[in-house]
Amino acid sequence: MINPGLQESSIYCPYCGESVEVLLNPEDVGVDYIEDCQVCCRPIEFRLREDAGGWLEAEVRSDVD
Repeated sequence: MINPGLQESSIYCPYCGESVEVLLNPEDVGVDYIEDCQVCCRPIEFRLREDAGGWLEAEVRSDVD
């Protein structure tokens, strides 16, 4: 069961370019964290923002940017 506060989202891995489904937690807004790609297993850096409507947006990048 998914925590009701979590938001499901799709991101593109900055390494392999594959679409990956992730769960975004509103408690992580403004915090940098790392989650491994489910396809290529490389570390994706995440930063979450909340838009005016309350939806979470994930900015992702590789550690080589």
